[in-house]
This record gives sequence, structure tokens and C-alpha cells, in this order.
Amino acid sequence: MTSLRTQKITRDKGHKRTSYELDNYGITEAANVYWNLNTPELYEEIARREEGIFSDHGALIVDTGEHTGRAAKDKAIVRDSSSEDKVFWGEVNKEFSQEKFNALKERMMAHSKGRDLFVQDTFAGADPRYRLPVRVITEYAWHSLFARTMFINGETGAEADHKPEFTIINFPSFRAEPERDGTRSPTFILMDFSQRLVLIGGTSYAGETKKSVFTILNYLLPQRGVMSMHCSANVGEKSDVAIFFGLSGTGKTTLSADPERQLIGDDEHGWSDDGVFNFEGGCYAKVIKLSPEAEPDIYRTTRMFGTVLENVVYDPETRALDLDDASKTENTRAAYPLESIPNIVPEGHAGHPQNIIMLTADAFGVLPPVSRLSPEQAMYHFLSGYTAKVAGTEKGVTEPTATFSTCFGAPFMVLHPGVYADLLGKKIAEHKANCWLVNTGWSGGPYGEGQRMKIKYTRAMIRAILTGALAEVETKADPIFGLNIPASCPDVPAEVLIPRNTWKDNEAYDEKARDLARRFNENFRKYSDGVSEEVRKVAPATE
Repeated sequence: MTSLRTQKITRDKGHKRTSYELDNYGITEAANVYWNLNTPELYEEIARREEGIFSDHGALIVDTGEHTGRAAKDKAIVRDSSSEDKVFWGEVNKEFSQEKFNALKERMMAHSKGRDLFVQDTFAGADPRYRLPVRVITEYAWHSLFARTMFINGETGAEADHKPEFTIINFPSFRAEPERDGTRSPTFILMDFSQRLVLIGGTSYAGETKKSVFTILNYLLPQRGVMSMHCSANVGEKSDVAIFFGLSGTGKTTLSADPERQLIGDDEHGWSDDGVFNFEGGCYAKVIKLSPEAEPDIYRTTRMFGTVLENVVYDPETRALDLDDASKTENTRAAYPLESIPNIVPEGHAGHPQNIIMLTADAFGVLPPVSRLSPEQAMYHFLSGYTAKVAGTEKGVTEPTATFSTCFGAPFMVLHPGVYADLLGKKIAEHKANCWLVNTGWSGGPYGEGQRMKIKYTRAMIRAILTGALAEVETKADPIFGLNIPASCPDVPAEVLIPRNTWKDNEAYDEKARDLARRFNENFRKYSDGVSEEVRKVAPATE
């Protein structure tokens, strides 16, 4: 077999590629450059470099070290003439100087001297009209496998002649010097839209690469009239598409995995004039406490060759996984190709959504388990992006804490939230989509007093939404939140549907509901200047 370790020329599926192609980035003295190695080849490199170990069923297990999740506070964007009037600058989208970026880049590229590098030329976006060619350059073989797994790979024809429109360079071993480089810490995720370049250093968490691509698409696609969304999506036998918005812990992945429907994707999508399309070629699922009974499809992927498991605990002798062990982190993850699960949409795209479902896990126990939204309410709750953390999920959290993440993905939304909300409103109006708010959180009282909504009830509500049965049911407006609550739902007890009726103390419910309403309104002030009066009018009542 032709050597993969030739000094200046390496294999790329029969196409010769040279390390000099990296000169434009300032990478001039790398030891060996590995282009587009496939999964078995990357397994060999990972084993040889001792970057991870292999489970008893052939999955790759890696340890990401200090960073077991995204370093959101260490992300910044270069402020220049191309981005200055587009980016929604602030706490999430922090600005970085062009001068500092260029200086850091120069030192970072010098860091590659004498090192082996891995290149994956991939694509983001299943719709060919909006597909973005992305090059990912890494120093770890397992990061190259992660990129190959999560993004879309071109096989033959025109796609083989990959011309990157964005490049991500990820060197975990390079750490910034904050005083010199202008970074917040030695860890950095820096984006320069004018140079079409992302620099990542000081962290081994592979999710930074995935979310950097998502952030890029959230910047580019809305400017072309395409709605970019942090959501899962599936499609039924009648070509009826549903999308599921929701933050971590609300059930976005679980509820979109339906044996009677085909999965389009589990996390990131675009909505164009032709319909919904997946951005990715893989899934990146949380696997803590994963069970074969509750999540059989995802569970099976943890026992497959080619799956990348991050920070999963295992028996050092047998290499058997312990998915219940959270001693390293609650954020254990599995990255696997979409093809690893059954019942998918192979082409990664389908038509326009008939139902838009916004998921929340309300730990205050006051939101109804299911309610129908007007288009204005849908835009309001989309901009709010509400869920609630419960006690014990984070250090210092001793009672339910309201969490608002605009557009259900604030860390990745580069433009003003109103841009995404307006696009959503136009899509809803044009395609007459039904919109719903589904609360997978608590009923009968807040966390600690009430109980989590039974998953069988939530699944019944989702089923009634998708079959169209719930759209025919009479509704009653909630007096505080204005949500349209169905009077009945198949296979769900009627008393569960009205949250106030599930509390022993109605006055306590009223007080807690008004408290949450105030939190909604306080949060919404940050975006109210960029939205219409019709949307502002649907805010909850606090008196």
C-alpha cells in the first residue's frame, strides 16, 4: 500500500495533494500532512499515536482533558469592515482585533513546525445550493476522525475537487498568552469572517469544531434568505416534516427519534425555499445514563466501530463501557455517522415543516405540557429560548433557575436575534406551519415538589400533534402566559393539561407563574427593539 507518511505528497483517494497547499495559511514546515484519511486509516493513526483506546465493541474512547464542554467565554469574532454592521456584538459575540488575530495566527502556524497534521476536506449542508466546503486542519488524528464523522464527505465527481470556502485550524497543544494575545485565557476560539478562518487552541473538546461550522452557517445563510436553526427534524410517511427546537435536556433528540418517522437530522438544519436540510453528516449525542430501552438506536452506536466516545468511563481490563458513570463529566458524548442509525433520510433534506415544536423543561412547573402558539407567540418563544436548570446540575444551583438562550442557540447566533425571528415568521406565514410549545418539565409543583411529566404523555402529545389530531381540538387561553391549551389530548388525562389544576395550592401556582412571567419579560427587553409590536404584545401578563 502506498505510504501515508510521505514527507511532501500524501494520498487523497487517488488524488495527489501536496503539503505546499497549506502555505497560504502560513503552515510551511509541518513534518507530514495526512489528507482525507478514511475511518480505518484514522483508527490506525490514533492507535499508533496512543490518542485513545478502543472499547470491547470497537468504538473509539478519548479523553478531552480539562475541557469536557465548550469554552463559550473564550469565543470571539474579529471586528472588521465586513462584519462590523452585521454581527450582534455583546456578551455572546465578543469582538477581537484584526491585529491581534493575525499575530496569534502567525505564532500558531509556527507551532506546527515539525508536527504531523491531518486535513479533512468536508462539506456542511445537505442542500447542494447552500453546501459550504470546509477544510479542517488538526494535530490530532481523532479530531480528524471527528470532523470526518460529523460533516458531509464528497465522494466522486465535482465534489472531489474540494475548494474550501472556510478553514478551521485546531491545535489543542497551542495555548495563547492572554496578556500578549488579547484572549481571555490560554483557550481560544477565534473567527475571522473576512479571512474565512477559524483558529482553535488550548482545548481538546472536539465540539468546538462542530459548533464553529454551525456559527459560520448562522452568519452566512440568513443573508441568503435561508433560516438556520438549532433543531432536530424528521418526516412522516405523508412527507409531513416536523422540526423540534429545544435546549439541552428538553428532549430534542429523544422526541425526534420516532420509529414511525424518518430522521433528517438531530441538531442543526437550514430552511430554504425548497424545504428543510441537515447541515451535518453525523450526530453528536449525549450518552450519560443512556439505556437500550429508552434510546435503543443511539445506544447501539456506542457499540459500533467508527463511533467516537468522549469522556466515557470504561473498565480498563475488559474495555466495557459504563454509561452511567459521570465521574469525568455529565457531558459524555458519542459522535457517529447518520448511517449508523436506522430510519434516516439518506439525502438529508425534505419538504417544508407542517409542525414546529418548541420544547422546554420548565422546572417551575407552571407552563402547560402542550399548547398551540400563534405565529407571534412562536416568534416570542423562539426569541426567548426558555428552559430551566434544576438543583444539582451545576455548582451553586440549589433551586430551579430560568435559562434563556435566544433562538434556542444563543452561543451560535451571530446576527441580531430579530433577523432569525423575522425569517421564522415569514416561513411560518408562507407555509402555514402549526406551532406548538411542549413542556417536558414538571407538573403539580416545581422541581422538588412536583413530578417530571411522564414521557409516555409527552410522546402522546407529540403523536397527536404530528397526526393532526390536536389541531382540531378546542383550546382555552392561559390567563398569564396567553398560551392556547387544548381541552383534551388522546391518551393523556385531561387534568394534566391545565397546570394550575395539578397544584395542591392554586395561590402558590399563581405566584410562581407570575414570577416566571416577570423573568420572561425581563429577558425579552434585550431583543424588543428589533421585533414588531405584534410580537411584543404577546408577552406574558405579570399582574
